[in-house]
Amino acid sequence: KPSVLFLDEPTTGVDPVSRKEFWGMLGRLKEQGITIVVSTPYMDEAKLCDRIALINEGTFLKIDTPTGIVGSLEKRILSVKGDDMYPILKALRELPFVEAAFAFGDMHHITLKDSTATTEDVEKKMGDLGFSGLEVSEIEANIEDCYMILSKINSENQTRI
Repeated sequence: KPSVLFLDEPTTGVDPVSRKEFWGMLGRLKEQGITIVVSTPYMDEAKLCDRIALINEGTFLKIDTPTGIVGSLEKRILSVKGDDMYPILKALRELPFVEAAFAFGDMHHITLKDSTATTEDVEKKMGDLGFSGLEVSEIEANIEDCYMILSKINSENQTRI
């Protein structure tokens, strides 16, 4: 019975049912007092951990509890859906009040430079660019949003030689 168990991406390529069962087994090991250190690219798995270290290009972006990481994000997140998602993403990145825009499954998540900008502002500007039928809503940030935003900030602060 080890005191510490190190796992490097143990569920990569594993089906969703087996992943869930695996994390159940890790929970039982934790109850036995075993410390478990896991590296994972899956943010839904990371949120199951007591503490998370978000790492990008060898740099620690943030270390905290899942709730602490999400709670420390001082950005509003909007979700944008519509037809022709790639052109929508490109257009969102060009809006003057959008700080960052990321593809996120079947939608895009954006952060705003201007905290007074609204979902209606996004819809209006995108409508002016010829996009229609968009669904724009404010959403709660998740671990992946935090990672993407912190990674963007980190890459902008890196000195390139």
